[in-house]
Amino acid sequence: MNETYIITIGRQLGSGGKEIGNRLSKILNIPCYDKELLHLASKESGVQSTFFEDADEKNSFSVLDALSSFWEGDFFTNNYLSNESLFQIQSDVIQKLAHKQSCIFVGRCADYVLRSHPRLLSVFITAATEDRVATMAHAEHISKEKAQTLIEQTDKKRAAYYDYFSNKVWGAAKSYDLCINTSTFGIEQSVNTIVNLVREQFSLS
Repeated sequence: MNETYIITIGRQLGSGGKEIGNRLSKILNIPCYDKELLHLASKESGVQSTFFEDADEKNSFSVLDALSSFWEGDFFTNNYLSNESLFQIQSDVIQKLAHKQSCIFVGRCADYVLRSHPRLLSVFITAATEDRVATMAHAEHISKEKAQTLIEQTDKKRAAYYDYFSNKVWGAAKSYDLCINTSTFGIEQSVNTIVNLVREQFSLS
């Protein structure tokens, strides 16, 4: 494990986090896992991938919903309990991948899951709201108003997912090793900054 290294990327919707992960993957020649983790977890456990997709960070449960289900006497069959189990399966897959190779993980609380890894760099990618709205409106072919709503809803769900499972605060600087604003630095400079830091931090050639 000492020769491998891990990069985890938390990101606001529309900030370029996924693109940065893919570019890092090509430059550093290591795999990048995003939604692929859901399918790997499904294959590993034999549980249908749709269950992992429903419990993913974009569709995370509400703690209030969980408490409501508890008081209604349905605690042992509600989505809250299922999400806990599915998160553990996904975490096991993340740990197995990190144990055998260097890689990049986008989202899925990977920084928390791998918090004991000796060679881990956790990054959070943010951007100005107006830039994120423009990016999502163009990518999804929707109005800026709908893009704004999509961003707000997705960020809220990612925050709830991360805050619950990690006991940290999503997007807070103290939760990560490095936070980068792509509105200030752009995608290319952000990638170069991370690459240079990784090479220096982990003594790569």
